[in-house]
Amino acid sequence: MQRLNAGAFGGRGAGGIDHADDGVICFRYIEDVFHDTEFVRVVPEVSDYVSVGDLSVSQVLHRFVEDEALPASGVASADFWAGVQQAVAELGPRQRALLDRREELQTAIDAYHRNAPGPVSDLQGYQGFLRGIGYLVDEPEQFSVSTTGVDVEISDQCGPQLVVPILNARFAANAANARWGSLYDAFYGSDVIDQSGELAPGRQYNPLRGEQVITRARAFLDQVAPLTNATHRQVIGYSIDEEGLLCRTADGQVRLAEPGQIVGYRGEPQAPDAIVLVHHQLHVEITIDRADQVGGTDPAGVKDIVLEAALTSIMDLEDSVAAVDATDKVAGYRNWLLLMQGRLTAEVSKNGRTFTRGLNADRSYTTLRGQSVTLPGRALMFVRQVGHLMTTDAVLDATGAPVAEGIVDAFVTGLGSCHDIRGNTARPNSRTGAMYVVKPKQHGPDEVALTVDLFGLVEDTLGLARNTIKVGIMDEERRTTLNLAACIHAARERIAFINTGFLDRTGDEIHTAMLAGPVVRKNDMKRASWLAAYEDANVDVGLACGLMGRAQIGKGMWAAPDNLAAMLKDKIAQPRAGANTAWVPSPTAATLHALHYHAVDVKQRQRELLAAGRRGTLNDLLVLPLADPRSWSEDERRAELDNNVQATLGYVVRWIDAGVGCSKVPDLAGTPLMEDRATCRISSQHVSNWLHHGVITAEQVHESLRRMAVLVDEQNSDDPDYRPMAPSFDGEAFLAASELLLDGAAQPSGYTEPILHRHRLAAKAR
Repeated sequence: MQRLNAGAFGGRGAGGIDHADDGVICFRYIEDVFHDTEFVRVVPEVSDYVSVGDLSVSQVLHRFVEDEALPASGVASADFWAGVQQAVAELGPRQRALLDRREELQTAIDAYHRNAPGPVSDLQGYQGFLRGIGYLVDEPEQFSVSTTGVDVEISDQCGPQLVVPILNARFAANAANARWGSLYDAFYGSDVIDQSGELAPGRQYNPLRGEQVITRARAFLDQVAPLTNATHRQVIGYSIDEEGLLCRTADGQVRLAEPGQIVGYRGEPQAPDAIVLVHHQLHVEITIDRADQVGGTDPAGVKDIVLEAALTSIMDLEDSVAAVDATDKVAGYRNWLLLMQGRLTAEVSKNGRTFTRGLNADRSYTTLRGQSVTLPGRALMFVRQVGHLMTTDAVLDATGAPVAEGIVDAFVTGLGSCHDIRGNTARPNSRTGAMYVVKPKQHGPDEVALTVDLFGLVEDTLGLARNTIKVGIMDEERRTTLNLAACIHAARERIAFINTGFLDRTGDEIHTAMLAGPVVRKNDMKRASWLAAYEDANVDVGLACGLMGRAQIGKGMWAAPDNLAAMLKDKIAQPRAGANTAWVPSPTAATLHALHYHAVDVKQRQRELLAAGRRGTLNDLLVLPLADPRSWSEDERRAELDNNVQATLGYVVRWIDAGVGCSKVPDLAGTPLMEDRATCRISSQHVSNWLHHGVITAEQVHESLRRMAVLVDEQNSDDPDYRPMAPSFDGEAFLAASELLLDGAAQPSGYTEPILHRHRLAAKAR
């Protein structure tokens, strides 16, 4: 009999189950014991699989590929499955060997810190040790990447990037449509404008708040498209003539200080419905409607200012989703296919009415010469596949073992992209015939090389030209940071994106240095010297490798989606740091963050940084974020523990019980914070580190878990579908959170997926 890997991560480490050799599945339920926690996992029967060559493919995946994805893709069924089989046979063993290599290196680093605990006093010696074990590799000779065929959103434009879970069709449609956003709505509906007293939004339109919105929006126009001898607030009418934009004021007529900023208009020249301008290669539309509630009270009839906002979006199959079986995976694959076909729709209920939301059309205007100009109506979409760790029983190999989930992701999403690339789409994505993939959680250049070879095999299978699939490298693991130039070199012909994922990066920093000593508190981690060096190095290395004009250099997520006033104040630091994109959690946040790319000339900033050369040294990245726990009081330790435990429980309970992979979780003060597996990784590793070094005890963790579970239950009391964790404390969610916090040090690279997947599968089975 075959026992499937309940941990679903390659049979390695905690939760892995050895496989028998006969490859026959003849029972539906598996029971196992993990740290005295019994769980049951639904396992498909043999009848739930289709034999395809040496592979066994789950019925749900096989039907989706055959009936939905292959037709009109230009790919034959036999060729597709042969390619998958080849990748499993040739790249699967290599992938497993690279995972083993991760563990070998971590074991060596653990031994180093066990023998010499505390801060590293000899950084050059530590660097030599890391080189000696192969953790550090030689940096390649100076080179420039040669990526070609990227869209202008990658090569030329600078702007926000919206990341959403692809399993949610409504979120996916909203993210695609977030290419354009209402500045009036973003100001009116957020805390950017004071929401108290007479400025409160209320249920009906508040004209006092509206006046504040209009004042701020017109000030923005004055900054990006100034007029000669007037302000946009003084304009009482806009029109178009042969010289360009004509603005009428009480004192006469004025024009744009830079006449070339006008791109076109919509409607009649003397009374246009919309005027589109350009600044820093981002478009701004002035929308005019004197019959509108807002436009009717505006002297110029302006009802809105619409910004080009989320230039790109990432449809996420990884950290923000809870996809643990073939059914979950197919839901994500289907949404990607429909996005690539331009056919994705979602039912939306809002203000008591239900309607269908689809993908926006492109936006058309008339130029001054009477010609038509079209601007993209949707964000350029990436798909973020899973990393190298996890396996999936959606496909079984010749021995009956689950195959690498990343291989399945690469082939099935690649097949979906064929529809866009070959023109079988109502709403095109890439206008250069490219596919964009973000590959997360890669440790060093050898793992990047594996991804490059995988994508090459996918291209050969699907009949695509080499380097059609562009790769994005998440610089979110310590070994990738320290070897970033080598990682970029490994993907130099297809790289289109690097990004500092500071959340996962912090989790890996803690896990890698687990035995060195107790780490600083989480808030202090934000000010740790290695983190600033990491953010600088990512930009500096990317520019030195020639990414400017060929790839995005990105920065991380704003994790407080309701605190947008703070975002508007703080997030401008990212374009100032030389990043031509940064992650945002919502379409409204994208619109507001777009203001930063009007305020900062990112290309000029990148040229300045490139001329200045690299900041910092390798040693700056190697300073460990350790602390002396003797300086912390018992109350401070308890507060830090409660913060981590509450965040973990609040996230995990929705992941396990509801299958929600990304949540707004209230913190201890009730402030909603965005939590995903990366933030969960930090919290679990932080507690595990303090537990290992005796800063806290296991009993204190257990006590906090029970106390915080009651609090999380209270925070979710308005949800009729919520299952409380207290007072029994024996549900899958509570057990998963307990395991993450108490056994985090034993998890591969500190990842949360093996534990979360196993308990989610058990919850689904029950």
